[in-house]
Amino acid sequence: MHRASVWIFLAHLCTTSFALYRGENYREDLRIQPLRDGRVSTTFSFVTVLESAVPRNPNTLGQLDESQHYALFPLTLGQILREYAITELHLTLNAGKWNYDNWGHPHEAGVGTGAELWAWMSASEVTTVDERWSGLRNALSGLFCASLGSLDSRRTLSPAVAFPLSGSTPTFAPHELRHASLPSENVCTENLTPFLKLLPCKSHAGLAALLNPQKIFDADWHGMGVHVIWKEDTGIELKLTLQAVFNPVRTSTGKRRDWNLQLLFDRSIEQPCPVASSSSITVVLPDGKDHQISPENPAHVDGLVIYDLSSSSNFTIPYNIAMYWPSEYSFQYPLPPSTPATPLSVKRTIHGTTQTRGVLSVSVTNNSPQEISAGYLEMMPALLTLWMHTLKVEINSQIRSDLLSGLKYHPPSPQSNDRRSPSMLQAVLTIPPKTTLKISMEVTKAFLKYTEHPPDAMRGWDLPGAVFFPLPQLSHDTSSSYDWERIYTPTLLVDLPTPDFSMPYNVIILSCTLMTLIFGSIFNLLTRKWVVMEIQE
Repeated sequence: MHRASVWIFLAHLCTTSFALYRGENYREDLRIQPLRDGRVSTTFSFVTVLESAVPRNPNTLGQLDESQHYALFPLTLGQILREYAITELHLTLNAGKWNYDNWGHPHEAGVGTGAELWAWMSASEVTTVDERWSGLRNALSGLFCASLGSLDSRRTLSPAVAFPLSGSTPTFAPHELRHASLPSENVCTENLTPFLKLLPCKSHAGLAALLNPQKIFDADWHGMGVHVIWKEDTGIELKLTLQAVFNPVRTSTGKRRDWNLQLLFDRSIEQPCPVASSSSITVVLPDGKDHQISPENPAHVDGLVIYDLSSSSNFTIPYNIAMYWPSEYSFQYPLPPSTPATPLSVKRTIHGTTQTRGVLSVSVTNNSPQEISAGYLEMMPALLTLWMHTLKVEINSQIRSDLLSGLKYHPPSPQSNDRRSPSMLQAVLTIPPKTTLKISMEVTKAFLKYTEHPPDAMRGWDLPGAVFFPLPQLSHDTSSSYDWERIYTPTLLVDLPTPDFSMPYNVIILSCTLMTLIFGSIFNLLTRKWVVMEIQE
């Protein structure tokens, strides 16, 4: 603890002088929202801004880059961004299934299961975008101890409409998008440790001191994200996020939904991060007035309670915030059916009776009283082949092909080393109000070589979830005026034709048994000498 305090003090002294020279800014925020099913959603945001900084021009990659001196911005990540001339980067590592109907939209939209990486890069005469994409994947894989190196050409696509640039666009060259996902990627402590090392105060002070791996990975849902955006009027912004959904009803002895920081994270904030320009905790107040929150008398803004950690007048050390329902003996779960918290509800399944063919079905329900136009994106590895001539759009068992437009399909194409690129289906759906629209199409499952199967071949293959995204707003268009964000469907598990991997074992056992019997018999006949012995009485 003494060494941590000395380190923070030295960092504060060094950062003060460097930040004035470089123009770096760091702020942190924690958003806590009680959910209607008794769970608690928490979102950590750590934002570092390099003021007046611009992305590197890829045409200068063959030249010596200018020296990079950072005080708050992580050097390891900054070197990767400069090495591969990245304009915008988004990386998410999530575990679990986000429940849109009960939890609503997340504070950060990237909640797809597994690993998702997408980056915008400018074209260059020195190196190609695909070469830099390969180097970026391997560099981030080593930095975050994740299997990002396997996001090769078999999983890489360019869905530019669904994943547009979030910031400004440099003028030095046209930009291209590279996107890949790995739904089978697991998130654990070895990913959280390098994540914390990117923070100025690490986990010694500030809000990051609450990040207890044992509590976070015990949550019903958890995920972390790295977002790098360039804004022309601000600079390069690095946003590190960590989201988790806790269930205090499950962990409490009295089945109550009362919570506090000590209960959620088993830790408390001993001191704020000294290099943070702002540090705050925002609590979203639930509906009703039967709850109480402490400390009392915080700042209220539109149903939000804001605690400023930079001001010690509102807290006593250690910092702790609590919310409880004194008149509630035990939490009563809301009875179904309950009104979904999002305008769209999506269900996606794949079914069939054989290992070679199946049907992919997607059900989209418009819960709002307005017509919604949404983009629909399927990014499917070459494990499945989608057949467009079997595509059906139905409402109440009636064909409604007029509700689907802008259909684009890129089938899988052969590549080198007997590989095939993934397929991409993109379309625009128009969903009438209070209506369920169903999409179905036949699929063919690939027949893989026995060397291409994973060790747990009988488990099946994970398929990435579909993405529903809002379309760009038009001035005269009111059909998509309902405010909503990108929606990910849960991943699917597909059963491919699988050989009997126990057969080699059975053959070895049978062959060894036969060889033992035959060799033993012949060996005895050749080496043993048969004689007649008289038994004397």
